Amino acid sequence: MKTLSGVLLTLAALFALGASAFLLAGRGLEAAGPFLVGFFVCLATGASAHPRLRAHAFTIWIFAGVTAAMVYPSYFQEVGGFDLNRLIVPLVQVIMFGMGTAMSVKDFAGVAKAPRGVLVGLGCQLTIMPMIAVALVSLFGFPAEVSAGIILIGSVPSGVASNVMTYIAKANLALSITLTALATMLAPLTTPTLMKILAGQLIPIDFLAMMMSVVRIVILPIVLGLIVHKIFERRSGWIDRTMPALSMIGIAVVIAIITAAGRDALLTIGPLLFLAAVLHNAFGYLLGYWGCRLIRLDEQSCRTISIEVGMQNGGLATGLAQEMGRVATVGLAPAIFSSWMNVTGSALANWFRNRPIPGLARPVEEEPLEVAGT
Repeated sequence: MKTLSGVLLTLAALFALGASAFLLAGRGLEAAGPFLVGFFVCLATGASAHPRLRAHAFTIWIFAGVTAAMVYPSYFQEVGGFDLNRLIVPLVQVIMFGMGTAMSVKDFAGVAKAPRGVLVGLGCQLTIMPMIAVALVSLFGFPAEVSAGIILIGSVPSGVASNVMTYIAKANLALSITLTALATMLAPLTTPTLMKILAGQLIPIDFLAMMMSVVRIVILPIVLGLIVHKIFERRSGWIDRTMPALSMIGIAVVIAIITAAGRDALLTIGPLLFLAAVLHNAFGYLLGYWGCRLIRLDEQSCRTISIEVGMQNGGLATGLAQEMGRVATVGLAPAIFSSWMNVTGSALANWFRNRPIPGLARPVEEEPLEVAGT
């Protein structure tokens, strides 16, 4: 496997050189595109076969899909007369169902066990990311619908990927799961409310329609997943093995479809939108962490809430953009921001992991299955 990984990583380097040569020669994306796609595909495949890089393979596949969608958009827009945009909501529902199968009713018991941490975490989630989004929209002056997408990704709850990153970081996993579960269940009220208040002047926001969309896209699949988890609790090994893979494939396909749909807009505002993603994500981590430090929460909870605040549910934001019929504009920010959150979430989790909290003993736990960033 190490030999195969080495060969693929060498091929990736050669593809990178080819892409650089075309770009430096001013030949543009059309000439360099095939080399960029080859670079990411070889890099992702090589990383999958490398023990130390395997954890980053999914993120690299996301970049491969985005690059392919930018270079060959027609293949990600329609197949045999079928509009691929119609796959977005069902795929997000599959991802949310997978989230439900990984949860149980017991996950909500953390509210009673650690009410202060939960209340602080929810307060940070519902204020920091929406406010940063509004500030970025004002700073960069994006088109109205793209701006609404930035506010949308700031108004959704955290996704299940934050739980995986919390585990890797050796932070408070129980608090993370409780926050994700509670924030998700409150989303039918919180997300439409925030969008109505903060983005209502940018695009029309139908509060009731958005609330029902959140229920249909997130709540019903999660409830169904909880039921399946309960029924097959002692025989759920195949579910635990299958759903993470389906979730990863689903989110990669969704991001590629959105990228293809918004390709022209991305070519114009892509670098600025990426910068907005970097700033939104970074300030989420920083303010989530230091806000908790200021009110003297314990270090483990501060790290947990930092991750929960910084990592939003891009899948939900994407599904809502599709439900609004504006996936090519409102959906751009969720696609870009979701990809970036996977990169930084892994980096931050490992940074925390390598800086253990003095005096904190961590019980031996079974390594969790990798879950797609949502």
